[in-house]
Amino acid sequence: MSGTNPRKTVHLGVYDTLADWETGHATAWLARSGYDIRTVGPTTGPVTSIGGLRVTPDLALDELRPEDSALLILPGADLWDSSDDLAPFAAKARAFLDAGVPVAAICGATAGLAREGLLDDRPHTSAVSFYLAATGYKGGEHYVDADAVTDGDLITAGPTEPVAFAREVLGRMGAFEGRRLDAWYRLFHDSDPAAYEELNS
Repeated sequence: MSGTNPRKTVHLGVYDTLADWETGHATAWLARSGYDIRTVGPTTGPVTSIGGLRVTPDLALDELRPEDSALLILPGADLWDSSDDLAPFAAKARAFLDAGVPVAAICGATAGLAREGLLDDRPHTSAVSFYLAATGYKGGEHYVDADAVTDGDLITAGPTEPVAFAREVLGRMGAFEGRRLDAWYRLFHDSDPAAYEELNS
């Protein structure tokens, strides 16, 4: 990665059945804020999203190192609940958190983190509490009924909250702060016309 600052690179997990709608706000606005977005697949072979988009990953998961990344984003996917195929992505999330590099997980990816034991001791959220409870994890007392939750280096959200998820990601990465972050959220979540002028002032 010569010529780029590796700490300004954000890695997005991509895998078959990934939920297209969940991470677009986050990655688009991180890219507009100067981050390089690179996709990480199980291999470098093409994957197909729920919406039928074919994505060729930039690198394979076993090539990804926390020290080369500013953030790992894990979208939901049917595969999180139908097999153990994506468990290596949750294991990589553990390596990131152990190294002090943030991880953002939405929808089914939160269940993957729960199975990995990463939500046992941290405040977190997901689609609903009983969805995570079905994984058999030990973190139920730390479940927060909120649209998105940031706990230090870990961000979690449910599948219906891509804008709140992006708000937490953008805030954690310093893409927007304070009133501008609030304006961004009001624009894209609430369609508040006044927020557009605030965001662009």
